[in-house]
Amino acid sequence: MRTILASRKHARFAAALTVLAAGGLASTTVSCSDSTSPATITTLGPETAMAGGTGRTYVVADQSGMPLSVGVRFNNAALLTLPPGPMVDYTFALPVGAASMPYTHVVIGWNPSGHPPTVYLTPHLDVHFYQIPVAARDLMTPADPQFNAKLASQPAPAFIPTGYVLTPGGVPRMGAHWSDPASPEQNGQPFTSTFIYGSYDGAFIFAEPMVATSFLMTHPAFTSPLKLPARYATSGNYPTAYSVTYNATSGEYQIALESFVAR
Repeated sequence: MRTILASRKHARFAAALTVLAAGGLASTTVSCSDSTSPATITTLGPETAMAGGTGRTYVVADQSGMPLSVGVRFNNAALLTLPPGPMVDYTFALPVGAASMPYTHVVIGWNPSGHPPTVYLTPHLDVHFYQIPVAARDLMTPADPQFNAKLASQPAPAFIPTGYVLTPGGVPRMGAHWSDPASPEQNGQPFTSTFIYGSYDGAFIFAEPMVATSFLMTHPAFTSPLKLPARYATSGNYPTAYSVTYNATSGEYQIALESFVAR
């Protein structure tokens, strides 16, 4: 979540990611799968550079192919070597052949000084789960004469998550942001993590956990239900919760969308 026309440096990792003709991301390596239990299968995305460490996406699904969890994990070396500035993005491909879901790729935005509004002026990660291809995001710039109108165009009321309100302005290659005025950090509590939705041209296009790095360093085991819309514009499998956790066995931090249901 950032103010309009915020300056951003986009990290690109051509060795790990390629843009498909349709505008999505594909791995240059074969994604791997392993059984996490007799009832679930975990599929991993390609290992990708993140600061001085690495990260990758993962999808946990049941035997029928229903996603249970879609997330991104990164190691301690990545967290401890995030640069002091400027803001930077790390882009992650989703696993090839993963369970059916609306997401196309994940972008972790590192904000070393935070960003407005004031409650978010602390170092944190913006974790965007995008529902549109990279090529479509590349067209979301002021070079489009309708850019501001598309930022302002709101989805129909039935598609707006309960209680969420539109934040003025927007960001190129990202869109407009919707926040929950009832979230703890907007009511006098310290910012640890929160959940943002994003829209563009009248449709929601991303889901975004925002997580303070100070919270990650506590090695959390946090899960929160999501506020959801009455309807979805496109039928599919959608999350009903998000989580921020630390896996002591692998030494990795995990930020994920959880508890999917068919809508």
